[in-house]
Amino acid sequence: MADTLSKPSSVAQYKGRPLGRILRKMGKLTAEQVHEALAVQKAKKGPIGQILIDLGYITEVDLVTALAAQMGMEPINLDKVDVKPEVIKSFNAQMARSYRVIPVEFDQATNTLSVALASPENFNAIDDIKLMMGFNIRALIANEEQITAALTRYYPEGGGESIQDIINEATGDDDLSQFENRGESLDLEDIKHLADAAPVKRLLQLILYKAVQDKAADVHFEPFEDEYKLRYRIDGVLYEMQPPPRFLALAIASRIKVMANLDIAERRLPQDGRIRLQLHGNPIDLRVAVLPTMFGESVVMRILDRSAVTLDVEKLGFREDDLKKYLQLIDKPHGVVIVTGPTGSGKTTTLYAALNKLNTIDTKILTAEDPVEYDIDGLVQCQVNAEQGLTFARALRSFLRQDPDVILVGEVRDLETAQISVQASLTGHLVLTTVHTNDAPSTIARLVDLGMEPFLLTATLEGVVAQRLIRKICRYCRTAFQPTEQLLMELELRPDDVAGKTFYYGKGCDNCNNTGYKGRSALYEIMTLDDEMRELIMQRASSNVLRVLARKKGMRTLREAGLLAVFDGITTIDEVSRETLSDEG
Repeated sequence: MADTLSKPSSVAQYKGRPLGRILRKMGKLTAEQVHEALAVQKAKKGPIGQILIDLGYITEVDLVTALAAQMGMEPINLDKVDVKPEVIKSFNAQMARSYRVIPVEFDQATNTLSVALASPENFNAIDDIKLMMGFNIRALIANEEQITAALTRYYPEGGGESIQDIINEATGDDDLSQFENRGESLDLEDIKHLADAAPVKRLLQLILYKAVQDKAADVHFEPFEDEYKLRYRIDGVLYEMQPPPRFLALAIASRIKVMANLDIAERRLPQDGRIRLQLHGNPIDLRVAVLPTMFGESVVMRILDRSAVTLDVEKLGFREDDLKKYLQLIDKPHGVVIVTGPTGSGKTTTLYAALNKLNTIDTKILTAEDPVEYDIDGLVQCQVNAEQGLTFARALRSFLRQDPDVILVGEVRDLETAQISVQASLTGHLVLTTVHTNDAPSTIARLVDLGMEPFLLTATLEGVVAQRLIRKICRYCRTAFQPTEQLLMELELRPDDVAGKTFYYGKGCDNCNNTGYKGRSALYEIMTLDDEMRELIMQRASSNVLRVLARKKGMRTLREAGLLAVFDGITTIDEVSRETLSDEG
C-alpha cells in the first residue's frame, strides 16, 4: 500500500531516535555532515533540521519524512494509491480540505482509519478526527504536493456533499430507518449502534462545519412530535436550517453525547458537557447542553470561537466619549464596576476586553465564572460549581487570600455575593461584575432589592454600563432609503427631526445569507456616580429619578445610542426599536 522507509515494520526502529541518526540510516547524510550541523547548532542555536536544510545537505521533504519516522509514522506515496470510494466518503470534503488530510484505508476489524497528512506535527487534525469520527487513527505522512493533488482528485472544489445529500442517504439507510418509532424500547447496544452510524457522523461534521463557517453562536437540535428541527443562531437571530429526519433525533443526540463524554444511557436528566475542536486552525469550544423533553432530547451546542471574538476595548462599538468613560472606570484602583443587560447582550465580552486591557505583568487578575468562556493567558480563572459547593461567594472569599488587584465575578445573583464583592472593593480591589437588569439606573434598585444597604453601594459603586447588541447592516448590500412616517414613529421621531439625514437598510445578498445584516455592534449606556447621584441613592430614589439626573449629567441612553447608530448608517430603525426601550420608560 505504501512506500515506507524500507518495509512497514522498519519504522519502529526509528521511533524516538535522534534526527541526525535517522537521516544517516535513510542514506541522506554522512557522519561528518551530522557533526558539522551539530557544531553549527552549538554556535548559533536553532533546530537541527533547519540547519541541515540551510547547509544544503537535505531537502524539506527529507526533513518531514525523518520527523515522521521519529514519531513512528510511515510515509506514503499518494500518487501510487487508489483509495476506495467508501473510504473517501467517510470524510466530507469540507473537513478534508480544512484539516488537509486524506483518508486512505479503513480496517473494520480494529475500527482504524489510516489518514495521510503533510505535517507530522498536525496533532490537532488527528485528535479532532478521532473525536468526531469515533475511529482509531493511524497517521501516515505524504508530501504537501501529493496532499494538494489528492484533495483536488478526491474532493474537488464545489463538489462537496450537502446536508441534504447526507439526509437523503440516511433516509434510505435501512440500518438507520429500522429504529424509526422505536421510542423508549431501544437498549444501550442499539443507541451505541445509532451513534456510530457513518451518515450520522458525517451529518454532524457538516452541521458543525457550516455553523462555524456562518459564525453561528448556537446550534439547536429540537425534537417535536412530527418533526426534528435544526436551527442556527446567527447575530442573535434564530434561522431554521434543512431539518434532519425525525428518526435521527436519538442518533444525533447520542453522537453529541459521545463527543462530549456524557452518559448516552441517561435520557431522563439534563446533562452538560464540552467539546474542544480545531477548525481552520482556530480553537473552537463547544458547550453542550442536553435537555430531556416530551419528544426526546433537545440539544443546544454553544460555539465559542476565539478567533471570532474581539477582546479589544476600542473595537467593541463604544463611541469616543463613552470609551473614555469606560477606560476611566476600569482604571480605578478600587471600587465596583457593573455591566448589565439581558442574556446574550455581550456583557462577558465587554468585561473580558477590560481584563485584556488590564492584563499586565504587574497586575494579578482573578475571575470566578460560570462557566469559564474563554481562557486567557495571564488570568487566574476559576469555574464556579454550585453542586460541589463552590459558589461565587465561596470563590470570592478565597480570592481575597490570593492577593489580587482585579477580581471578575461572573454574576451577582444573591445578597451574599453582592456583600463580598463590596467588601473586596473596600479592601482595595477593583471588582468587575454583571447583573441582569434592563438599563443602568435600574441596577441600583435591583441591588437594593437583593438586600444591599444604600450606604455600602454609594461607598463602593463607581459606575454601571448597560448594553445591547444590534445587528449591523451588511456593507455589500447597504441601500439608502426614505423612511415612512410610521417607521419613524417607532423611534418617536418626526420628519423634522431627521431632515437631511440618510437612512439605510440591507437589501440581502449572498454575503449576508439574504438577511441584510452581517455582524453585530454594541450600544452602551454608561452611568457614573458623583456626589449628587450618591446622595439620591442614599435617599432610596427611584430608578426614574436616577435616570433623569444621569441624563442631565451627560448619560446617553441605549435608545439615544441606537439613534446615533442609525444616523451613522450602522444599523436600521427596526433593530434599534427591537433592542431598546423608549427613554420615557
